[in-house]
Amino acid sequence: MRATPATASARRAASSRTTKPARARTRPSGDEDEAPARGGKGRSAAARTGTKRRASPEPRPARGKPEPGTRGAKKKAEPGKRGAARTQPTVNTRRQRNASKHEFTPEKIHKVLAQAGFGSRREMESLIRDGKVRINGAVAQVGMRVNAGDLIKVGGRQVTVRPSGNLPRVILYHKPEGEIVSRDDPQGRPSVFAKLPSLRRGKWLAIGRLDYNTCGLLIFTTSGELANRLMHPRYEVEREYAVRILGELTQEQQRQLTKGVRLEDGVARFDSIAEQGGKGANKWYRVILHEGRNRVVRRMFEAVGLTVSRLMRVRFGEVALPPRLKRGAHLELDESQTSAVLEWAVALLPSQREG
Repeated sequence: MRATPATASARRAASSRTTKPARARTRPSGDEDEAPARGGKGRSAAARTGTKRRASPEPRPARGKPEPGTRGAKKKAEPGKRGAARTQPTVNTRRQRNASKHEFTPEKIHKVLAQAGFGSRREMESLIRDGKVRINGAVAQVGMRVNAGDLIKVGGRQVTVRPSGNLPRVILYHKPEGEIVSRDDPQGRPSVFAKLPSLRRGKWLAIGRLDYNTCGLLIFTTSGELANRLMHPRYEVEREYAVRILGELTQEQQRQLTKGVRLEDGVARFDSIAEQGGKGANKWYRVILHEGRNRVVRRMFEAVGLTVSRLMRVRFGEVALPPRLKRGAHLELDESQTSAVLEWAVALLPSQREG
């Protein structure tokens, strides 16, 4: 009897059930499906992508301040451990540093007045001896010390002692010809001090002078101590000038000027002379010397038979005339520049040059 297609398929199905035991399907425990070790058809979507199925999210708590111990809650740092300073009252360390820097120790009165710009220490000592200085209403004595808050009167001017942590002010001025370096002039000529900014206390002190017909660099400061140090002859600060003369220096004249020429107030000499060119009868030279006697450059050239037609100071020690500073204009140094000038002044040593 020939089998029909229906009976044949039924026979094959029965034989397959007897030869291949049925695989038991087990459900993994928990909320996540485990991916089969091999094969692809029986894997779940989470196993095929390599991710795990998340558990059903719990209801979120109401928004507000997180409870202690939960995620997002800030932990209190224990004292002595890192981070404890954030939760405790902090001290303004910058203010402490500034306060310590400006702490005032008692200082001698003539030094305080010199720093305030009233003059040199010797001038202040003379005023104190003459009884023109008072401290808190009492006549001052030489050597007395003052504290912060004391009231000092110099003539009709009053000074309140403050911590000396602030830097003095320093100004560079390009002096033109036709101005005098003085506050009082019987002839009523223009004064360089009229071009400077006004001060609430103290006064501007000129470091060195230039005569009426000389132009160039002038330095002003509110510190009498700084001015006195830079002008004192014992330190012999370098001065550099641009000089225009009628005629030309010969080798013999240059030798005389560098070796020394005798003037009415003593011998003077240039440390160096450098030719700078010129047109026609006028020749320019750069000269350097270590003193600041009255009209000393002009008198030295006159001593060798030459006339100075123009004179300009271009440098005083470490400070040079700024090339863009116009005549009659001034430039105030910033803190870093002022500190550099003070460091240079402190580093100056008495000259040991032979006269």
